[in-house]
Order: sequence, then structure tokens, then C-alpha cells
Amino acid sequence: MLFSKNVTMVEPEDALPGRTDQTMPVPDAHHVNGNPLVGPWPDGMEIAVVGMGCFWGAERIFWQLDGVYSTFVGYAGGFTPNCTYEENCTGLTGHAEAVGIVFDPEVISFERIMQVFWENHDPTQEMRQGNDRGSQYRTAAYATQADQLPVIEATRDTFQAQLDEKNFGRITTEVKQIDFDTDFYYAEPYHQQYLAKNPNGYCGIAGTGVSCPIGTGA
Repeated sequence: MLFSKNVTMVEPEDALPGRTDQTMPVPDAHHVNGNPLVGPWPDGMEIAVVGMGCFWGAERIFWQLDGVYSTFVGYAGGFTPNCTYEENCTGLTGHAEAVGIVFDPEVISFERIMQVFWENHDPTQEMRQGNDRGSQYRTAAYATQADQLPVIEATRDTFQAQLDEKNFGRITTEVKQIDFDTDFYYAEPYHQQYLAKNPNGYCGIAGTGVSCPIGTGA
């Protein structure tokens, strides 16, 4: 991955313009499980969107979970429409590297998705994860429907209590609701399921070693 030292959020008026008339091509099928990366998905599926630093390693965590139908990576939470990876690496899009997770709530709960999210990165690191520094590597949990927000907030508070016991700092995770259809931008095809295609590729994902004591499924 490319490293950046831009650790402040760009103002909307200073963000790169991007492009409104051109979207990123998306592979027809998930490289690991063969399911589509773009909807419509089967009835009942829900979408989670999280940022945990480098999206290569983060995506791999989620595609291995029972009940997850599809995963993909992209850019979310910022201002620049249909940005490129190179543009996002400048820190001037406002986007975080993000993972989209399509899951069956009858098999795996959103609470479980959030448990995996909290336990597999360090949400106390602001505008970075490990050596990856910049606003694009910030920790983020974006609700794609209203009932996800209270779950994000409740699991955050539960995990904060556990972090406090281990003398970690305060959680800096950006929490807000987004419209997936208009606020999530797919990354380039070569980024999708990157570590399945490149098993020895870079993975900067590392948790704190602290458990988040919540439910483990539906």
C-alpha cells in the first residue's frame, strides 16, 4: 500500500473534484466465492460498511465469515465522487478506505459484524493504522440503514469499557449514516479480494488483543 502523511481531514471545498460521469468498472464475480459484487443481491441481505485501515487485509477477514454473501472494497465517508486509488492516497478526497460486506442477518447478525470490526483493528489510532498514516486509513463504521446506528454505538461503548480496563486510549472511530448507493465508490478491480489474488501481499491489519463481549450471531 502507499503510505501518506496527510493526517488531517480535507475540507469539502478543498477536496478533489472527481468525476460524476464515470464509475469504476467492477468484476462480475467475487474472486473467492463467485457471488456478485454489485446488487441486486438476494432478498433479505443487508450491507455493512467499515474502515479499518488498509482495505486489502480488512476485506479478507470478512469474506471468511459464515453468513457473509459478498465483500468488496472502495472509498466512503468523503467528498470526491468516483475517485481513483491514487487520488485517495493524497488524502484530498475525504474518503476512508472501506470494505462493503453483504450479509444474511438470519445467519450472522450485524452485532457480530461489529464485534469482528472492533476486535480486528485498533480504533484508538486516529487517522492511521500502524504504519499506514493518513485520513484515508481512519477507523470508520458507516450505517447503511437507520437501525445499524444504535448497534454501532452500543458495541463501541462496550468495547471502550474493555479498552479502558487495558489502559488503551479513546476510540476515534468515525460513526455516521451513509447512503450506500450514492456514498460508496468501488475501488479499482485489482483491489477487489486482493489478498486472495496475491496471498503474500501487504496486510497491515492488527487488533489490540482486547475482546468485545457481545453476541456471536443471530
